[in-house]
Amino acid sequence: MTGAEFFTAIAQISGLLFIVSSMLAMGMSLTMQQIIAPLKELKLVVLALLANFVLVPLLAYLITRVIPLEQPLQIGLIVLATAAGAPFLPKLVQGAKGNIALGVGLMVLLMVVTIVYLPLVLPLLLPGVAVNPWDIAKSLIVLMLVPLALGLLIRSHSAEESSHWQPMFSRISSLALLILLITGLGLNISTIIDLIGSNGILALLLFVVGSLLIGLLLGGRNPGVSSVMGLGTAQRNVSAAIVVSAQNFSGTMTLPFVLVAAIVMLLILLPTAKRLGARNAAATGGTTSQTPGKTDSKA
Repeated sequence: MTGAEFFTAIAQISGLLFIVSSMLAMGMSLTMQQIIAPLKELKLVVLALLANFVLVPLLAYLITRVIPLEQPLQIGLIVLATAAGAPFLPKLVQGAKGNIALGVGLMVLLMVVTIVYLPLVLPLLLPGVAVNPWDIAKSLIVLMLVPLALGLLIRSHSAEESSHWQPMFSRISSLALLILLITGLGLNISTIIDLIGSNGILALLLFVVGSLLIGLLLGGRNPGVSSVMGLGTAQRNVSAAIVVSAQNFSGTMTLPFVLVAAIVMLLILLPTAKRLGARNAAATGGTTSQTPGKTDSKA
């Protein structure tokens, strides 16, 4: 095994460990009622769907028209724009001291819609692309929904047991995310350098920042809600994008571009979440919006 293969394996393991442990931790800290409650606000749900499945794809299209990009990079940006519901969202929301129940509920909603949306819309945007919904759904179900459901089940049967294990899984997810970020940077540094010369990094920066602003604006005046909307709109579902890219564009720069995008998103959104957390703490007098209350969605 070469050094590159070893660190690739470390990155893959840490990525899987992060997703599973964070979903378990989120499930053990919430109830199903808490997750569903914020999504009963129709206006908030409609705005979230509008942001993620209309405005973000439109933003990506405009970026490809304004910034000269090679076709594989254009394709990668469009694929990312049509894939929402990222497993990183609850962790980002936790850092932003936002409404975690809303973050988990929004993640599940966007993930389910993505499974239906991608196979219908992507062939229209990229003729010749074939998307198998089950290929996307099975990994998301196994890695995200099953651990989340297990955590919720443990919480419903024994709150004491869940409070014992939840902090451990939360620490594991944080450590796994740190390892993933470091190894991801090391493995993709040459690709990142190459993308700088091809305007790829510039396009990604505009895409992430633009998507973040779209979500923040549509999230309204409640800091706990707007931070969830902003982060949920900016953090795309890289897992789904990787599946589509590997199946349809192997051997091109599309897949490496998507992998680099995952690193760029984290490098931007992790410190952004921290800044939003400081703002939210100041707005609430040091308390957080981690439990569902009134989710003011006024724009």
